[in-house]
Amino acid sequence: MGTLMEKARTVPDSYPLSLNSLVLGCNQKSCRDPLMELTEADVAGALSTLKSDNLVRECSGARTTRFEHNAQRGIGVPEQSAVLLGLLMLRGAQTAGELRLNTERWYKFADISSVEGFLEELQNRPADRGGPLVVKLSRAPGTREQRWAHLLCGPVDESQFGNTTSLRGTDQGALERIEQLEAEVALLRSTVSQLCAELGVTPATPSTISKNDFP
Repeated sequence: MGTLMEKARTVPDSYPLSLNSLVLGCNQKSCRDPLMELTEADVAGALSTLKSDNLVRECSGARTTRFEHNAQRGIGVPEQSAVLLGLLMLRGAQTAGELRLNTERWYKFADISSVEGFLEELQNRPADRGGPLVVKLSRAPGTREQRWAHLLCGPVDESQFGNTTSLRGTDQGALERIEQLEAEVALLRSTVSQLCAELGVTPATPSTISKNDFP
């Protein structure tokens, strides 16, 4: 669901996503915590569960079935809260400052205090609306700010965050450029596959391409 939320905003021209594009998005190596190696069967099974919970919808395209998220309405939160939940799903526990930086391509928060306000609202969500959706973690040794984690998969084991450095020591600009390139490659692959299907030809794969094919 987090990948669908991300691609809806970062690569709208290729959204909704086909199953193949969604698998590529879930398994990308930049801007992800944790990293995953999902198969089409894994993603199809997750989609089935999300559809039954009204969090994902299936769209029938001209040739390929595509999928779109219904997170904001399905969870029952405002746009800003949905954006924060999506980033926490994709990139793991983060401080309010990191969330404000990482959400810039999704939604521009005015300041860190506005991010904290929506996080606190999610943390204090009443039981009759489904209960809390995020939790503020204890301050880790050597850090100044506390991080937030989502509760969409159940209670959080804080011990798993003890030695996590994740993306925090990495050049954010480089990660964004890599993410954009991966999105463009996924779109190009999808376009080539569609063209080959219309022309009735089999697309080439790295194993079928010889260096002699190029001058």
